[in-house]
Amino acid sequence: MINYGKHIILFFICIFIQVLVFDGINFGGYIDPYFYVFFILVLPMETRKWTLLFTSFLLGLGVDLFSNTIGMHAAAATFMAYMRPKVIQYLSSRRDYDAGMQPLIRDMGFRWFFSYSFILVLLHHITLFFIEVFRFSEFLTTLYRAGISTLATLLVIILTQYLFFYKKKRR
Repeated sequence: MINYGKHIILFFICIFIQVLVFDGINFGGYIDPYFYVFFILVLPMETRKWTLLFTSFLLGLGVDLFSNTIGMHAAAATFMAYMRPKVIQYLSSRRDYDAGMQPLIRDMGFRWFFSYSFILVLLHHITLFFIEVFRFSEFLTTLYRAGISTLATLLVIILTQYLFFYKKKRR
């Protein structure tokens, strides 16, 4: 029950940080960090698929309500949640992690977390930006924007991990 409480609090924190801090950040029209995806990334490995999809949809919808984006974030977050189990399966076998582990740097290591989050955040951003543009005439510009925003988002997520979630193991 305690983990549910932590995740509910993190859910609302991610929405509020996104809306209050990161929605106001736009570097040169290309770099848009989307911190709220952090919630989807750090849910426990054994989270049920329907729970993952439903909470991700609600997360995206919450950002949409405050950002006036009419379902774009809900669609991108739900797609990201749909792809998450496939990415985890691709990157590691079931025996690589124990029950209760979260996909965090402290549990899985930097290399694994970076690969995992890079793939999922890139998929999220590509989906979001192509829904936003809704045409292929700006294909390369949209891919560039998705790539650069992915790097900015990853930088924020990794800094958050080291500042708030990383505890050195005692020997």
